[in-house]
Amino acid sequence: MEEAKRVTSYGADVFGAEAIKEYLPKETAKKLQSTIEQGTPLDPQIAGEVAHAMKHWAMDRGATHYTHWFLPMTGSTAEKHDSFLEIKNGEPIMAFSGKNLIVGEPDASSFPSGGIRSTFEARGYTAWDPTSPAFIKRHGNGATLCIPTAFCAYTGEALDKKTPLLRSIQALDRSVKRLMKLFGRPEAHVGCTLGAEQEYFLVDKKYWEKRPDLVMTGRTLFGASAAKGQQLEDHYFGTIPQRILDFMNDVEKELWKLGIPAKTRHNEVAPAQFELAPQFEELNLACDHNMLVMDTLRNVAEKHGLKCLLHEKPYAGVNGSGKHNNWSVNYGGVNLLDPGSDPEQNAIFLTMLCAIIEAVDKHADLLRAAVAGAGNDHRLGANEAPPAVISIYLGDQLAEVVDCLEKGVAAKTKKSAKLKVGVDVLPPLPRDATDRNRTSPFAFTGNKFEFRAPGSSVCCAGPMTVLNTIVAEAVDRIGDALEASGTTGKAKPGEHTEAFHKALEKILQETLAAHKRVIFNGNGYEADWIEEAAKRGLPNAANTVEALEALAKKENVKLFEKYGVMSARELASRLEIFRDEYAQKVRIEGVCARDIASEMILPAVKAEYVETVDAFMKAEKCKISSGTAALKEDAVEIGTGLDHLKCGLKKLDEALAAAKPDAVLTAMTALRTTIDRLEHSVAESKWPLPKYRDMLFLY
Repeated sequence: MEEAKRVTSYGADVFGAEAIKEYLPKETAKKLQSTIEQGTPLDPQIAGEVAHAMKHWAMDRGATHYTHWFLPMTGSTAEKHDSFLEIKNGEPIMAFSGKNLIVGEPDASSFPSGGIRSTFEARGYTAWDPTSPAFIKRHGNGATLCIPTAFCAYTGEALDKKTPLLRSIQALDRSVKRLMKLFGRPEAHVGCTLGAEQEYFLVDKKYWEKRPDLVMTGRTLFGASAAKGQQLEDHYFGTIPQRILDFMNDVEKELWKLGIPAKTRHNEVAPAQFELAPQFEELNLACDHNMLVMDTLRNVAEKHGLKCLLHEKPYAGVNGSGKHNNWSVNYGGVNLLDPGSDPEQNAIFLTMLCAIIEAVDKHADLLRAAVAGAGNDHRLGANEAPPAVISIYLGDQLAEVVDCLEKGVAAKTKKSAKLKVGVDVLPPLPRDATDRNRTSPFAFTGNKFEFRAPGSSVCCAGPMTVLNTIVAEAVDRIGDALEASGTTGKAKPGEHTEAFHKALEKILQETLAAHKRVIFNGNGYEADWIEEAAKRGLPNAANTVEALEALAKKENVKLFEKYGVMSARELASRLEIFRDEYAQKVRIEGVCARDIASEMILPAVKAEYVETVDAFMKAEKCKISSGTAALKEDAVEIGTGLDHLKCGLKKLDEALAAAKPDAVLTAMTALRTTIDRLEHSVAESKWPLPKYRDMLFLY
């Protein structure tokens, strides 16, 4: 068999293992790789050598500038470019030192801080994150060396999304290592992995340019449904149109240069909707890579005369876009969420499983808050995405195992009289042991959990920070109970006493009894489930305003402080930022809707009304009976719509003046109903906006 050809361009623009080996001395390269792969502290003595090597590597690839690339609280990425060029003694040199590499100093007043920094307190710092490799961003006539960094205020508080993520990874690392020590496992590296499935829409740029709502807000504020949407389900996994395939090929070429393992591409359910999914990567790197995926999708789309829409709900009446976060935990390279072939490994699997069940049940409010946003509010619970109620799907087979564990009875698939932790081997659980449940917000999918609630525009760092932290707490709680049992202390795996396994079994049974309410294997779209969830006491935050309240709860503040993920001040700042962001986005939508309705729709409706009334009056004057009734009916219909339009605009203005987001959204919905109805009454030649049938099918 011919050996598969290597993709020579893969990672070409990444300062990765090959570049490190080529440009750095052997010992320096070894130290840097240890930091990257094992998380060992970076030796500051090598910073100068690394900076020198990184500069030459970047310049060899055409870079003239560098930037500390970070994730501010805006949810996007930020850059401030500095040239390598320096003038010394009148001579130009290309300089880049260890100090330049490790620390940058952008203006901290220019990013939202939630009260951490005053406007006049501008100093902030970026700190190099060596676990996420530097890379080159190319633009039309040049290239820039990008150094992934954390971003903090002069006083030390985190002003970004990477810093809390790194802290949460450390917290989970400590908790899992402690648990594994109780199981007699030798110390090993704890890793979290993530695969983020990026959904998006594409629209022809010529239509986008004529839609102020898409330009300003990322979604269509008006638009009647086309005759054909996704009813026939013929778009999903259908043949990819040639223009789109050309675009996808170019996207993948760019991503491969950046070392991003783009693996899967396909049509999604809605027309003009698509998905890109990568292979699993280390969590921190995967979060950075997803930000680059979104950036690349937007940039490459421009080259193809397209616009990439990353809003969760750009079109009404068809599926919105999510970003399923596939998360798992490994220890020494062994996936702890993968059922094993020996009793002790399965005991660890069941322990981690129960910890996650406890974490999700206890902190469902935090998970909901982590995916809250103005865009995602239009998607969650809309019969296309998970409901706002956070629940866990295990599948029938694993659910049976969990039920039998709690009750201490035999599983139907087993011959033993009782399921005993650390003694019995679980029934075979292949990766795809059960059907997938697309209605579940948090689903077990064989060897990982798929968090399906995050929206397409979200930075994965937010939800993953929460997930790591709450699981760390649950793992520690089980660890505390194990230590309290007095049965731990064996040095080798598989040598634990029967007392240890009995104690563990009791702990897991108690965990399940307290938290099994969060497990639901049914249809999350059904109204009955919402009623059932309420009976179970599961929270249901219907919108962002309600969801964000979780960040203000004392017990949640205490949790983040306990694990050193965020201080009370850092958490309060995020609550303020997210609230303000939500209010600002809703207001922008409201103002945009008002402007479109008054400056574009209203004149078109008036013109149609005047023309119809004029035709009716002329027919009446000429005593023409045929058609006059129809003209009169049309005039009345358009005139009534015109009245409703003016009334709707007045109510929207009042809501905007009151500055109440819920009132603005209500007024916008009512105005949209009127305008979408008028779209069918006004001649296409007069209608000022590209229609859904154009944007969804002509790309």
